[in-house]
Parts: sequence; structure tokens; C-alpha cells
Amino acid sequence: MKICVATGTRAEYGLLKPLIQTIKNEPKWKLQILVTGAHLSPEFGLTYKEIEKDNFTIDKKVEMLLSGDTPTSIVKSMGMAMIGFSDALQDLKPDLLIILGDRYEMLSLASSALIFNIPIVHLHGGEITEGAYDDAIRHSITKMSHLHFASTDEYKNRIIQLGEDPKYVFDAGAIGLDTVKNLKLLDKSALENDLEIKFKKYNYQVTFHPSTLDIESPERQFEVLLKAIDKQPDSFFIFTKSNADSGGRIINQMIDSYVSKNKDKSKAFTSLGNLRFLSLVKMCDAIVGNSSSGILEASSLKTPTINIGDRQKGRIQAKSVINVKVEEDEILNAFESVKRNSVNKEGMDFFNPYGDGTTTEKIMKVLRSIDLKKFRTKKFHDLKI
Repeated sequence: MKICVATGTRAEYGLLKPLIQTIKNEPKWKLQILVTGAHLSPEFGLTYKEIEKDNFTIDKKVEMLLSGDTPTSIVKSMGMAMIGFSDALQDLKPDLLIILGDRYEMLSLASSALIFNIPIVHLHGGEITEGAYDDAIRHSITKMSHLHFASTDEYKNRIIQLGEDPKYVFDAGAIGLDTVKNLKLLDKSALENDLEIKFKKYNYQVTFHPSTLDIESPERQFEVLLKAIDKQPDSFFIFTKSNADSGGRIINQMIDSYVSKNKDKSKAFTSLGNLRFLSLVKMCDAIVGNSSSGILEASSLKTPTINIGDRQKGRIQAKSVINVKVEEDEILNAFESVKRNSVNKEGMDFFNPYGDGTTTEKIMKVLRSIDLKKFRTKKFHDLKI
């Protein structure tokens, strides 16, 4: 069986890596890796090299990104992607295609696979993120997919509500927790040497992506966060740059500008890779911004999250997540709350509702028993009311 795993971003690959490795080790299967999107962009760190460094063979690279990040540029990129995916899928002819999440690259790929009649395995369906168009993309991919691995039971039920057959919908947990559970993280000293920084009394990891459905511009929102950061004495901030969404480039420019003027309290990275990123989150007093990592993985690392704005609104959250509006006073209050609790992390509730780090094992158990012939047609599953 030929199983193709697709990835378009550094974060997505970090989540999928345990599954990719396990599929590679399966004797009767052939792993195929399709790489696209920001992985192939110098601006976003050419992160496909991390995949090759992990001794995986990339079977197809599909260039798609234009230099702009306007809606026009992104829609054109999606069109270019479909042209590239048509050739890639024709050559690879996979028996299954594995897609994670909700990005526009994956919408183009799922649409292409639909026409090729290639069954899709979808991870992290059924979730809600009201502040971004990713929400609609995620549900659209669900309707084109045949086999579903949700990260909670609530999300599993939502997928069934969308008309998917319950026999093919599973609660497997969040796959990112597999890496959290099994990866040996760097200690403080090793991390300082690796990142070439010196931590201070308080330390924060910051990732802020555009909220693509918000009326207020990403530039204005990030400006509010930077003002709050400016008022944090004895603190060090490690920024990881934004993704290739509408408005992402202006955020990255603002990060570069801020760090150049505040080298004593900040440093920026285009990509940290899994080991350094998770080690950093574990070491920091909080993860700050609006990244899904603050919702899905941070609590398993016993690190609080300051979640800003509506980008992640609707997702199930641990009690260690502090939700604030894009308002300076609220963000400042969240920083103070984190500082008050930083000396007593053990007393905080870090229970993670996204599982126990055994998602890959659960997915593999299903894939080993699946009959692909049943996936040639799909029927809408009506709920009995």
C-alpha cells in the first residue's frame, strides 16, 4: 500500500513526524512524502531541509507560493498548487493520502485528490477556530475525506454531525502530544547555547499569526502585543515568525524591526524545529500569541498560554490557557497573572484534553485493518432526529 503524507509548513511536519516514521517502518507499505507551501520558500526558512535531515525521502516538491500575501496572491497560489498537485498525484498514484488540519494548501490538495479518486485520511477535523478562514477549510476537507482521526470526542461527534459515517471517525487525540511524550528535550543551559541567548527572570515564547477573518488588521493587533511586551521588565522574548497567510509578512517585518531595536530582551527565528521549539516552550513562563501550539501542546509541557484574540476561539482548552482580547490592558494583566503563578506551576491545572500521546499508535491500528475498497464511494450519514 502506497501512503502519501503531505506537508506544507514547519509546524505541520513537526506534528506528523512520528506518524511518518512509523509508516516508513511498516514492511508492507511504501511511504511517499509530498512537500509544498512554505517548506520550499527561502523567506520561510526552506524547512524541507529539516525533513531531509531526518532521513526521509521527499518524493515530490510542489512549488506554489507567490511573493505576496494578499488574498489575490493566496488564491493564485492555490491555483498554482492544484496544477502542481495534478502532476504529483498522477506520478505518485497513492492508495491513501494523509492530510492534517486546515490550511489553504491542503484544501487545494484535497480537491485534487477528490478528482483523482484517492481516499483521504484527515487529522484534526471537527475543530472550531472562529477567527480564521481555516475553520471553513477544515470542514471542507472533512467532506472530501474518507477516514477521520479527531483530537477529542467532541470533535469526533462534530465530524459525524457533518454527515460522515461513524464507522470511519475516531477519537485519536492530538498527534503533537506523541512528540511531547517521547522527545528528550534540551535543558536550559543547552538551549541557551543552541539559541545563542541568555534567559532572564521571566521568559516567553511568542508566535502570532494573522486572524484572517478579523476586521482589525494583523499589523494593528500585533502592534498592541508589542506595546505590552515593551512594558515587561526582566523578561526575554523569543519570537517565531508567522506563516504564509494574509498579513503574515507584515507581522514578520514588525518582528524583525522590534528585535533589531531590542536585542537585549528579544530574538527571532524563522523556524526552530521540533526539539528546540518544544524545549523552549517547556522552559518558558508562558507561550504568548495565538498559535494552536498554545492550545494543543503547551499544557502537556506544564506551560501556561496567553491566548490573544479570536483566532483560536471555539477550540477546547486546558485550564492553563488565559484568553484575552487584543487590548493592551488585558494582555498586561495576563502577564501579571503568569508571573504570580510562575513560582508555583505544580499547583496549576495542566490537564490536557487532547489525549495522552498515543495518537500514532491509534491511527496505525486502524490503517492496518482498513479495507480500501470501501472508500471508492461515500454516502452522507444522516442523523436520526
